[in-house]
Amino acid sequence: QLQLVESGGGLVQPGGSLRLACAASSSTFEHYSMGWFRQVPGKEREFVSCISTGGDITNYVDSVKGRFTISRDDVENSVYLQMNSLKPEDTGVYYCAAADMGVGTLAADEYDYWGQGTQVTVSS
Repeated sequence: QLQLVESGGGLVQPGGSLRLACAASSSTFEHYSMGWFRQVPGKEREFVSCISTGGDITNYVDSVKGRFTISRDDVENSVYLQMNSLKPEDTGVYYCAAADMGVGTLAADEYDYWGQGTQVTVSS
């Protein structure tokens, strides 16, 4: 079983930056592709970004391209989401997830493990 714990969320002004982290409980982390999703109450969970095993393939939803960067550290068993130039529409609960496949997927139902989420609020 893989347990995931997100951290790094908070309140930030538009144009600011946050770095989210997701720590995994096991060294088997390196065999999972990883994703970040976000959700606003009353809305479906939205794909944000994913990264393959090894970190060589990444993908982003169009709305965050050029602003967000996903990365992973298989020594620390962690995945990160660097968020720059934040906008109010980036507000939401951010979740990390692990999928038992080599390349990340945009489909939430393909992920096997989920973290508890961390709140990101972008507001003046």
